Amino acid sequence: MLKNILIGLGVLVTAVVVTVVSMQSSAEWSVGQVVRTPDSQFENLPDYDFEPNYVDVSGYRIHYVDEGPKDGQVVFLMHGQPSWSYLYRHMIPLLSEAGYRVIAPDNVGFGRSDKPVDWSSHSYQMHVDIMSDFVDAVDLENATLFAQDWGGLIGLRVVEQRPDRFSRIMLSNTTLPAAEGIQGWLGYPLFRMSVWNEGDVQELDFDGEEFSFATWVAYARTSDKFDFSVLFQNGTTRKLSDAELAGYAAPFPTEETMAGVRMFPTLVASQLRQNQAILDDFYANWDKPLITAFGTDDALMAGRDKDWQERVPGAEGQAHALVEGGAHFIQEDKPEKLVELLDQFIKSN
Repeated sequence: MLKNILIGLGVLVTAVVVTVVSMQSSAEWSVGQVVRTPDSQFENLPDYDFEPNYVDVSGYRIHYVDEGPKDGQVVFLMHGQPSWSYLYRHMIPLLSEAGYRVIAPDNVGFGRSDKPVDWSSHSYQMHVDIMSDFVDAVDLENATLFAQDWGGLIGLRVVEQRPDRFSRIMLSNTTLPAAEGIQGWLGYPLFRMSVWNEGDVQELDFDGEEFSFATWVAYARTSDKFDFSVLFQNGTTRKLSDAELAGYAAPFPTEETMAGVRMFPTLVASQLRQNQAILDDFYANWDKPLITAFGTDDALMAGRDKDWQERVPGAEGQAHALVEGGAHFIQEDKPEKLVELLDQFIKSN
């Protein structure tokens, strides 16, 4: 009897281990079938009339904005989900006028970059690898990373992959999700289960008691109509015009173009162990300048700036800021303030 119980427990433990391991994010990826948003979708967008630039990287065509003097100090602007380089349309001219060369890419699946059709073509590792190769392709040197939202999740990993290409980091409303030990192994499977438990989510009530991050992820995966207007207006303190809100939806005219938008939120917790190792081995020893400028009205990221200020040697003594009136999409609310802080940061370091 005891022998049978032990055998049963062994089978159960083995099944659990196999399940947990199988639900981890793979470091392997392959190039998927892509679509490209028609150029007509990007005509007459408010304040976004930058000349498009393209480079082929790792099997995908990447679009990027490249403005300002070619010999200027490089500022590398990385967007998140579900935004694209349009998010930086107010910061780019100000930085260019201040003498900086501004490079703002669209992640694969976003903006004018190639869009894999299959959700499974997107992985955290794939985006890190591609953006790491992108900075090589455009030959970034002595660059300052400005990262928000997924721009940090990817951008901070790119810096770890290509540290010699970056001299400074400015973080705004972002972090690097990480966990160690058993939490590092179980975090992603449990996160995916919590999303599945949400079921079919068709609308978001940002102020409701039932709203959670899992609700947002489930909405991104299951909603019949992904409402860019509701999302961006709830993520800003400034009232955006209908034309501005339409600009965020412009790259995604069909469901076929939406795989990145749909899949990214699911990937947030997919590399907890890998990120923890990078925090412990790389950023705990990063002595180049790092500064935080988080919005006071972004509850999602509240307190995350302190993590970076306390962990990173290069953050010591920097003029970290809380930007009054800045919500999650802080580039919409306070572009002038961010440019002012970024300019001071670079000149002081």
